[in-house]
Amino acid sequence: MSRLAGKVAIITGGARGMGASHARLFVKEGAKVVIADILEEEGQALATELGENAKFTKLDVTNNANWEQAVALAEEAFGPVNVLVNNAGITMNKSIEEMTLDEYKRIVDINQVSVFLGMKAIIPSMKEAKGGSIVNISSMNGLVGGAIGYTDTKFAVRGMTKAAALGLAHYGIRVNSVHPGVIETPMIVQEETKDAVNEFAKYIPNGRVAKPEEVSSLVLFLASDESSYSTGSEFVVDGGMTAR
Repeated sequence: MSRLAGKVAIITGGARGMGASHARLFVKEGAKVVIADILEEEGQALATELGENAKFTKLDVTNNANWEQAVALAEEAFGPVNVLVNNAGITMNKSIEEMTLDEYKRIVDINQVSVFLGMKAIIPSMKEAKGGSIVNISSMNGLVGGAIGYTDTKFAVRGMTKAAALGLAHYGIRVNSVHPGVIETPMIVQEETKDAVNEFAKYIPNGRVAKPEEVSSLVLFLASDESSYSTGSEFVVDGGMTAR
């Protein structure tokens, strides 16, 4: 039985990496998916690959008007939205001494403000659908320290998730955060970072970097009715890193 049959989902940062993995699994499990990203060529190619149950829309997650357009497209194509996965995010390999205010604000806008905009934009559609599930992708660095800017915003996503869960529970809208560790995505498998990642993997209790599909399985659970009594909670998928 398809675990997301009848569900309509929007996935940000859905063109590649973890977002693309989520989209593939969601469609496989019966959902109709809007892939939202600024990467038009990759996003459209993925939507074509996934067939009639997937659409692509160009979405700048920091732009409120873009959010309204994405929700409208989903409703027109598939109906009211049941699931939102706030997956888009960036990081920057700079110290607090090196980072400029503009660079810091860019990380905040993409990693934090976008989550607020996405949750706010989706509420009317989920109310029409009589409920829904919002999955906010944070990080293990939303639980422990890491890069400046990235850590700050991922902690914020964790707090926003709890606040929204309390504020939206009476609508039947659940809100949870997912905290991945080191995942094999385009962001970390670039040639210049590959050696550092392989070295870091030696310190992961599970002894390896995770595949995107391992995160997608958890996101699927939270998107489905199987997690109907889970809201305002953190779900960690980090190979044991934060257990130390």
